[in-house]
Amino acid sequence: MSILEWLGLGKAGGPSSGGGSDVVHRIVRELDALEPARARYLALFAFLLARVAHVDQDVDSDETKEMERLVVAFGGVAPDQAALVVEIAKAQNRLFGETWNFLAARELRDLATEEQKKELLHCLFAVSAADHSITIPEEEAIRNIASELLLTNQDYVTIRSAYREKRSVFQKQ
Repeated sequence: MSILEWLGLGKAGGPSSGGGSDVVHRIVRELDALEPARARYLALFAFLLARVAHVDQDVDSDETKEMERLVVAFGGVAPDQAALVVEIAKAQNRLFGETWNFLAARELRDLATEEQKKELLHCLFAVSAADHSITIPEEEAIRNIASELLLTNQDYVTIRSAYREKRSVFQKQ
């Protein structure tokens, strides 16, 4: 199944309805051209970013921009493609987060190297710090993901320490 079909937009090479959908079709065709394993990794990566951003039931514009920046940096896609990937991930997380959260982390765990898992943990903290404060529920979500990725507690604590000044427990109210 192509990304276009997954989005309910028809075949990747099919006709578009014009206007803005031409842009969407072009981006999705480019994403469809990605090697399947890379596309799957990118989708899981973005889904887990959205999982942390959505902890408070709201993904603000700063978190969205940070997610897009990280998808460009770590996914190797163009900014317009990253924006589409992030929007899809946010929508999927809103709709299926509770069901897919563990499954997505487990699948990424099996695809990623140890270094990629640690990079993801940094990215999760970066998204949660986008609004200048990492809340306790966000920290708990990141700790859960670290555990699901089979990272050690030491890995988690070491990476979290890089974001100390953004942790709400250390900020003056």
